[in-house]
Amino acid sequence: MNLRPIAEADVVFLRQLYATTRADEMASTGWSQPAIDAFLAQQFEAQHRYYQEHYHDAQFSLICHLGQAIGRLYVFRGPNTLNLIDFALLPEWRGQGIGTRYLQALTNEADEAGKAIRLFVEPGNPATRLYSRFGFVVTGNNRVYLQMQRSARTSLAQEASA
Repeated sequence: MNLRPIAEADVVFLRQLYATTRADEMASTGWSQPAIDAFLAQQFEAQHRYYQEHYHDAQFSLICHLGQAIGRLYVFRGPNTLNLIDFALLPEWRGQGIGTRYLQALTNEADEAGKAIRLFVEPGNPATRLYSRFGFVVTGNNRVYLQMQRSARTSLAQEASA
């Protein structure tokens, strides 16, 4: 597994990945497949544009396995907080510990820097259990997303140098 920066050529994959994250929701709409496809394309474009405009200094990465894209990890590193903007895997790669691996790396990075981590997640998303295991707590709820945050922690390296 490795991360690599997204490129313009990855937009087709990113659009498909986005659609997989909304599949259950779309299945309950009763819409035709062309209507679902059009809606998801519009939603992806709006989200992608928003992320690029509002988090232009973020790290937008593809998660790759043997050179094949299997997910995305978007992180903005602010002065006091790491913002986990988006984290998604193709369905066949979910539940295999990949999320745990990358979340562990982010929490280690945050601990080393003494930073908090913040994210937004849909209330029914199974990832909320993973985030809770890593010490994230709900700090807000706008009925569409839960805001979760993990407080800054002092790393052992920081304590040793203090």
